[in-house]
Amino acid sequence: MRYRPNIEQIAPRKSLVGQSVALSSRTEVDSMDTSTNPLAVARILAKLLTHRISREAPMNARPPRSAGGAAIAGALLLMAGPALADGMYKKAPAAPKPEPRACNLSANVALATEYVFRGFSQTAEGPAVQGGFDATCGIFYAGVWASNLDFNAGTGSFDVLGFPFDASIEMDWYLGFKPVTGKITWDLGVIYYTYPNAQNPGLELNYVELKVGGSTEVWKDGTFGVTVFYSPDYQLESGKTWTVETTFTQALPKVGMVSPSVSVLLGYQKNEGDPSYLNSFGNGDDHYWYWNAGLTLGFLEKFSLDLRYWDTSIDNNGLFTNFCEGATFQCDQRFVATLKFTY
Repeated sequence: MRYRPNIEQIAPRKSLVGQSVALSSRTEVDSMDTSTNPLAVARILAKLLTHRISREAPMNARPPRSAGGAAIAGALLLMAGPALADGMYKKAPAAPKPEPRACNLSANVALATEYVFRGFSQTAEGPAVQGGFDATCGIFYAGVWASNLDFNAGTGSFDVLGFPFDASIEMDWYLGFKPVTGKITWDLGVIYYTYPNAQNPGLELNYVELKVGGSTEVWKDGTFGVTVFYSPDYQLESGKTWTVETTFTQALPKVGMVSPSVSVLLGYQKNEGDPSYLNSFGNGDDHYWYWNAGLTLGFLEKFSLDLRYWDTSIDNNGLFTNFCEGATFQCDQRFVATLKFTY
């Protein structure tokens, strides 16, 4: 009978040391916070894999320590490295706070064939050089604007009720804010109209206006707006005066480098019936209408050319004959071209 060796004598017994190492490693894994220490986990996993290779290898073969545990540990370390580099196990940074709206400063200069304000020529139908500065900070704005004038009107003096003024410069100072509620953009502000070098021995040219306006897009690229102005004492000390302006602007498709738009304005002014107003603005009436319509061509980003038609409802032969076509006032129909540069 052939001798059969005792398998228990030949088969290697499990090493108590190996069991101790395995149990120790498993215990370390179970107690390790894997979300905070990936390098420690990699070392323990490498130790476990090395021990497994040692158990499964033949008795006469040595476990390839360098090719087994070291290689696997190195691979695990390489895998853990990018995780640390990417901050995967770090606390996510807090969301950045929104930056406050930036403040901006801009300037503009314009050349116009004539300066027309609410239907009245301010340059005796002559050309005008205009410019201003604007500052915005969030919803708030402030600025100054200036233009040359000709209140001499070809007679040597701008004579209203016997008082010569001879104003040649206008400077307007304004500030306000533009909040937005829903689809409406509001404009609440104050304007101070000044005439620095005017001779005003009797009646004051300078005056203040408060304004409240709102605008909204009624359809694509079409904006409608209404603004109400109120002066407690209008120009020439003519008393309380209300002015209402409605506007509509429609942007048109771009043509090459040109961005065209069309716009119209309808204005209405009502005074309390002060004699100064009746003589200087309404030609006997305490109110009048004015309107304009035009085409604006924007080009080269900062330039614009505005072509506009103006007219009023003032009676040319009311209190005074030929009022709107005289040497003092010009408030009949007229055409104005303005080239503007903004930067």
